[in-house]
Amino acid sequence: MTKSVLREDHEGWTLLTLNRPDKLNALTVGMFRELREHVAELRKDEAIACVVVRGAGKCFSAGHDLSDIAEGEDVPSRGWHSETLRLLEKLPQPVIAAVHGHCYTGALEVALSADFIIAADSARFGDTHAKWALTPVWGMSQRLPRRVGIATAKRLMFTADMIGADEAVRIGLVEYSVPLETFDAEIESLAKKIIANSGFSHAANKRLLEVTDGGPIDAGLQWEVMESEGHGPDMAERIAAFTGKSK
Repeated sequence: MTKSVLREDHEGWTLLTLNRPDKLNALTVGMFRELREHVAELRKDEAIACVVVRGAGKCFSAGHDLSDIAEGEDVPSRGWHSETLRLLEKLPQPVIAAVHGHCYTGALEVALSADFIIAADSARFGDTHAKWALTPVWGMSQRLPRRVGIATAKRLMFTADMIGADEAVRIGLVEYSVPLETFDAEIESLAKKIIANSGFSHAANKRLLEVTDGGPIDAGLQWEVMESEGHGPDMAERIAAFTGKSK
């Protein structure tokens, strides 16, 4: 049976690919189950310093499979999808969503659970919950306003408008976009930049940013000092490599 989420390990980073290209990578319970298994394995994999999530074929994902919804989904527990995306979000490694083509509603919720999004110029984003008389339960109401601001989040949620890569960059949903023909090369280049730096620092910075997000700056500054995780085990080697001096 073909896997609906593929894992492809590169030197120091891994690519998770949503793999239902014939269905525009529409999201099912089975796909989330495989995604969750990969996340559990990656949490323990010290050889992987960066995770990229993308879609196979024409797009990232057209969103939640509506036929799955109509037939009644057999989920292990209430909030299971949301919990799965939270586990992805809390991986110690930087997680990048690489989006081309469609990225709608549930797919956007998946992308938003990454640390940030990059896009090909073919990417299109939208939240269509209201179009189908649905409300979000995978994290849209929490992550979208944190990314783009509450007024812009309301506009996207109320209108169900589709926006292109340029507009997504303008509002801060996407960090930057590149031409589709250079997208694969950009993904690899970005992952290599990230893994060249300290995995210890990446994990510590993710924890620091999360615990202080949205709080008063003085409390955050105090936390940064008092709860500092210090330096990683390879600090001396990294400095020596830069200065040309042995330890």
